[in-house]
Amino acid sequence: DSRAANASNKEINIQWYIPSLAKPSNDAETKVLLLYAYNTKPVKISNIKIFSSKSTFSGRLWIPLTRIISLREKLSNLKQQVEMLMQSSKSLSSASEPTSFLEQSETLKIIPSKKPQMNAAKVHLDEKTEEMAKRCLSEVRALLSVVPALSLPLTEIPFDVTLQSIASLEDMFDPANGCTISEESLFNWIISLFH
Repeated sequence: DSRAANASNKEINIQWYIPSLAKPSNDAETKVLLLYAYNTKPVKISNIKIFSSKSTFSGRLWIPLTRIISLREKLSNLKQQVEMLMQSSKSLSSASEPTSFLEQSETLKIIPSKKPQMNAAKVHLDEKTEEMAKRCLSEVRALLSVVPALSLPLTEIPFDVTLQSIASLEDMFDPANGCTISEESLFNWIISLFH
């Protein structure tokens, strides 16, 4: 069994296809192909020739490369801002709780792990970061929506903002790599854009 043939939970897989280096005409902008596949229920594929499922979907979208690069840069800045908010809230909470030298040295021990885990705790955004997030997510929605009317700016953030969710969005718009997203609220929002 390979991971490609099994999905134990809801997840969306994103891959990018960059066409050959044939030069487009001067008036045409370079576009890349976003390929996506997602499942809404657990899936196990034992024989690809006879596989059929009502809970598995796929599709594609042509997106201008310049907009993807610009959006990824904005998402990277947003991720840095969320990390700073998390650091400042940690330092505020640790400053209010005195700890002994022994407790501090225990927290400094590094526990090796195979894969670093992103923080999945919900982040409370300040006004500046919330506006930054709304602008980024409005742009994500405009790029992924098949309905042009959805290009209006967002008035609220449609999923729980965690460091993991913002990092996943940043990875999603990296045309050099693919990614898998399984966070429930982010997953639901992204697939709603594909309908």
